[in-house]
Amino acid sequence: MNKIYWLICISLFFVLQVYADNPPATEVRAVWLTTNYGLDWPTNRTDVDVQKRELIKILDDLKKYNFNTVFFQARTRGEVLYKSVIEPMSSVVASAKPGEESFDPLQFAIEECHKRGLACHAWVVTYPLGGNSHVKGLGQRSVTRKHPTIALQYKREWFLDPSNPKTDDYLISIVNEIVSNYDVDGIHFDYIRYPDNSTRFPDRARFNKYGKGKNISDWRRENINRFVTKMYDSVKSIKPWVQVSSAPLGRYRPLNNKHDGWNAYETVLQDAGYWMMSGKHDAIYPMMYYRNDLFYPFADDWMLHGNNRIVAPGLGVYQMTELKWPKEDIVNQMSYVRDKKMSGQAYFRTENVLSNLKGILFSINDYYKHPAKLPAMTWLSDTIPDAPHDLTAEKIKGVFQLKWRDDTTKRRTYTVYRTVDDNFDTENSANIIATGIREPMYEFYVEDNDEAYYYFVTSHDAYNNESVICNAAFFYHSETVK
Repeated sequence: MNKIYWLICISLFFVLQVYADNPPATEVRAVWLTTNYGLDWPTNRTDVDVQKRELIKILDDLKKYNFNTVFFQARTRGEVLYKSVIEPMSSVVASAKPGEESFDPLQFAIEECHKRGLACHAWVVTYPLGGNSHVKGLGQRSVTRKHPTIALQYKREWFLDPSNPKTDDYLISIVNEIVSNYDVDGIHFDYIRYPDNSTRFPDRARFNKYGKGKNISDWRRENINRFVTKMYDSVKSIKPWVQVSSAPLGRYRPLNNKHDGWNAYETVLQDAGYWMMSGKHDAIYPMMYYRNDLFYPFADDWMLHGNNRIVAPGLGVYQMTELKWPKEDIVNQMSYVRDKKMSGQAYFRTENVLSNLKGILFSINDYYKHPAKLPAMTWLSDTIPDAPHDLTAEKIKGVFQLKWRDDTTKRRTYTVYRTVDDNFDTENSANIIATGIREPMYEFYVEDNDEAYYYFVTSHDAYNNESVICNAAFFYHSETVK
């Protein structure tokens, strides 16, 4: 038994080393940045400047460790972290000083993410509205006051009623407000489901009227499917490149004729596999906060329902605190995701990662040795953009500045590559210097020496399709050698 155990450990060590040494050039590397209760941000609730500095520090760290996607929680329970005419601003957001413009956290997060090559998705809590005291504290702007016909109370908590089509309209108005007014890269949904153990959820009257002989569980799933379909189509009508995704429960359905306990399909009536297979989602980031047999088979099952779209499991870093997991559980899951060629990983939550809980950030640093590009959404568009041209370089006081031209006015990002010779491969992550660049220029510090490299730049359209490389340019790092 001990011999078999050690053989497994040795084999796993070599697998981990291979994946650490050869990270993919294209991979989702995401975090959930939780604003509810200020769990990840903000810790300070009274000073806008302090809140800005806190967020900048978080994003600087994520950039440093080669993450590329931030799910910024823009709507919590019935309140928001952006300038809305529909719902009130969250109480965690500091008030502006007299004479200063009010703080818009989502706008600030988008701008600062994009400066660092990070994609920013607006994370929206869907149906839960909070408890009595929270709802009361929102006053007349609470949806429970403004639209009482779409709000229901269940177990001392308030929820939007998924069975009411007017709920769809209300939520879509929020989504449209975000997509229309902000340069988000995606809309990401959480709690897009019924409450746990909702057998007594107070929608029985509507079911009796509109159920038309259906099983109540099927009817409830169809209510959520109806919203998802309408919401997806609405987003695409405004900005078709905005990624629509959600974080369903980590276990989609029972496997091998077992009950398997808590799962999305049965427990909370959430048919996320259908959303992907019917083309009404671009990505799923399932909350796979489990271990062993409750992780690996279910990860495989999500791939079966991926419809060649983005499937990136959410890894429960917080469980190293709450359930005392060893770090190796998370590292093994990272390896499995890469081994199965899934789209990447997401981590819950940001503070647990950046605080280096049990050394997890050291392991992530080994895994994310180089930047990674985002997967192309070819089901939306597979047109290849034109390559940049006229690449030039200049070094001034240690700052090496690359510039190039791109004649389009469309939404673009860029990836900069560097090699020691002209034998170039865009799929070798070691060649990537930076990606997600928003302007036709990139600056970085280099030593003043006679080293020289070939530089290449590619263009990515709004769907992350990548162009061919520009003409190679050979540059010395010396300020005197040209």
